[in-house]
Amino acid sequence: MKFLIAPDSFKESMSARQACVAIDKAIKAELPDAETILLPMADGGEGTLPVLVSALDGNVEAIEVSGPLAYAKETETSEQPMVNAQIGILSDDTAVIEMAEAAGLHLVPTEKRNPELTTTFGVGQMILHALDLGIRHFLIALGGSATNDGGLGMLTALGAKAQDKSGTALAPTGGNLKSVVRLDVSALDPRLADCQFMLACDVDNPLTGATGASAIFGPQKGATPEQVTALDQGLENWAEILNETYGRQIKDIPGSGAAGGLSAAFLAAFDTSLKPGIEQVLDIVEFDQKCADVDWVITGEGSLDGQSLAGKTPVGVARRAKQFEIPVVAFAGRLGDGYEAVYEEGIDLALSITPEGMPLEQALAEAENNICNSTRVLIQLLFSSETTQVE
Repeated sequence: MKFLIAPDSFKESMSARQACVAIDKAIKAELPDAETILLPMADGGEGTLPVLVSALDGNVEAIEVSGPLAYAKETETSEQPMVNAQIGILSDDTAVIEMAEAAGLHLVPTEKRNPELTTTFGVGQMILHALDLGIRHFLIALGGSATNDGGLGMLTALGAKAQDKSGTALAPTGGNLKSVVRLDVSALDPRLADCQFMLACDVDNPLTGATGASAIFGPQKGATPEQVTALDQGLENWAEILNETYGRQIKDIPGSGAAGGLSAAFLAAFDTSLKPGIEQVLDIVEFDQKCADVDWVITGEGSLDGQSLAGKTPVGVARRAKQFEIPVVAFAGRLGDGYEAVYEEGIDLALSITPEGMPLEQALAEAENNICNSTRVLIQLLFSSETTQVE
């Protein structure tokens, strides 16, 4: 029996690699002679960098950049808070940049989450560092953002200036997008003209509107209903400014709302392609080739719900596996509203690893143990004549 183990990370509890190892351990405990292939996955969100660096024998550069709160009001008169970020350098001289390394939600304490104040400035600094290394090809992993600044912070770090009606330069935060009347790109780093950016995106939301960046993702970043409305109006204005500056109307492009609209700035300003992150990762790690002679595929991530169809790892993995008629099991920390739709996309069985009634904090702390136990039970049910009893 041969298993391909290809989960994403389980947010706030275990990495994709940790999930792989736990599942593998459980399979071997029940089926000692089973063959396994461990293939940690990512979909363009957090965790994409280590997956690609490992798959392509790359290396990691560690740098210090401005964090998402660099322009928060309470820090405007003090030193800008810095964060440690990693950039992946692949063997083909492509830089892998996870925007969450510099502007991720995990970098903002819950009580300080406010997408009117956060910035992607540090993402631009990561790009500058790669430019200094001679890199001209970039894969930008969008996901896990704390921001709603439409990429203004990133462009500012690269030399652009957003100005209000009086000509004053604005701090590059989501709350200031509504006040931008001109984007001065005369000092934009000239090396960017020679660059190509490939965006790995795990959502297909447009920039604005009812399914846009502010409405769908603003609340989880700390936005109140009133702020969601203001932020969406700001992105509407920002889309027009980008169009006036670059001659590209991007607000309705699927995926332009990714990472608080960071995707929109790339699409407007640079030589950029946008593709579902899971498809890019599946190709890079040679998923199709690894399916040869596989009997089962096991995947998963922290949550399975109706949104899982929009570019998330388990569904992407299942769609590919079904091309080879391989049955797919997906584990999740939780099964949310509308998760049943995954059964139409190639997943044969979706299972929650969290025991009923277990508090969230405990479930996060015991995720590896939970996925191990769930895998053992699954293997026993599937192969009862070949397995041993759980101790």
